[in-house]
Amino acid sequence: MSTQISEETGAGLPAKTPVRGTAAVIADDAEALAVAAALADAFRAGATGRDAERRLPRAELDRLSASGLLAVTVPAEHGGADVTQETLAEIFRLLASADASLAQIPQSHFVYVNVIRRQGTPEQRAFLFGEVLAGRRFGNAQSEAGTKHVQDIRTRLERRPDGSYVLTGVKHYSTGALFADWIPVLARTEDDDLHVAYVPRDAGGLEVVDDWDGMGQRTTASGTVRLDAVPVPADRVLPHHLTFRGPQLHGAVAQLLHAAIDAGIAAGALAEAVDFVRTKSRPWFESGVDTAAEDPLLIQRFGELAVQVRATEALLGAAARAVDTARAGLTEESAAEASVAVAAAKAHAAATAVEVSSALFEVSGTRSALNSLNLHRHWRDARTHTLHDPARWKIQHIGRYVLNGTLPPRHGLL
Repeated sequence: MSTQISEETGAGLPAKTPVRGTAAVIADDAEALAVAAALADAFRAGATGRDAERRLPRAELDRLSASGLLAVTVPAEHGGADVTQETLAEIFRLLASADASLAQIPQSHFVYVNVIRRQGTPEQRAFLFGEVLAGRRFGNAQSEAGTKHVQDIRTRLERRPDGSYVLTGVKHYSTGALFADWIPVLARTEDDDLHVAYVPRDAGGLEVVDDWDGMGQRTTASGTVRLDAVPVPADRVLPHHLTFRGPQLHGAVAQLLHAAIDAGIAAGALAEAVDFVRTKSRPWFESGVDTAAEDPLLIQRFGELAVQVRATEALLGAAARAVDTARAGLTEESAAEASVAVAAAKAHAAATAVEVSSALFEVSGTRSALNSLNLHRHWRDARTHTLHDPARWKIQHIGRYVLNGTLPPRHGLL
């Protein structure tokens, strides 16, 4: 049974200095990585149970907010650590190695923090970055179902005579919206230009419906957001269409985090397989060894899987560094190189996550298939997450770039 939560108790927060929360302020990349590693260790313990029972990770998300990790990409001039993309990718990889659902929830948060950085006015940056530093969470209301394709956005922002807007539409796959303080909504104005409206979750006319029923990433609550004439002040709307009129890294940053989640799933599945074979699996009788961990055929297979995981992690790091390089000197060429590097990392990570999470059963044996152990959560998470966007099109753009020098498109999904 789905749970419906309608938010109709207020019109939003004031456009003044934000009220500070209790979130820690992380100083630099090293601290960010240490905090992420500690949180991953803490979140790993309950991940299997949360998935099996579909217990939504509210307490874990509150802990994530309080840690200060959600603010690590806020620019230094606004009080943030402004970590590198290499650090951010590693944060997501660490979290996903513990719980891929939990890691998925803040992916949109960082994407829409990046939109503020790119298109926000000084006043918008001051207010919204302040919210992030205070531990507030951004969700997303981006994708729509039943349209011609993923970029056919039909949600509308209609301007009122006083300059404010009214927002109307229905969104699906709205990961993070159920847990959010603010929901960035992708919508088009009357001239068909794409904008992002930052809407407080308690805005009148906004309803979040927890109807996500995916076989994997069960606790992301990636359900439906309904918008029925939601009032939006003009200073909560950002012109997202301008992002794509020049060299941009919007898509590269978003896809880098998806690649990091896949890499984390693969690493988590491999670690689970290692533990199972060392402690629970029996050797095949023909091997002539006393433990499964001594079986030469299993050793060979683990070596092959480790090579795949290491290759994925190396590509992820290279892609993140390419994004950091492009951010330092953004041109058509540097943006293209970053997008292609991220596409390569994402395509490889997707294949690796699916292969390793499936091979977990191959190397572990019959007992590993018991539903009570829930080892299949890694494969379900991998198979679900890798459906976000097709790797085959990433390969196409890589091939065009390498063979003909064709720069990748600026549509924000590469």
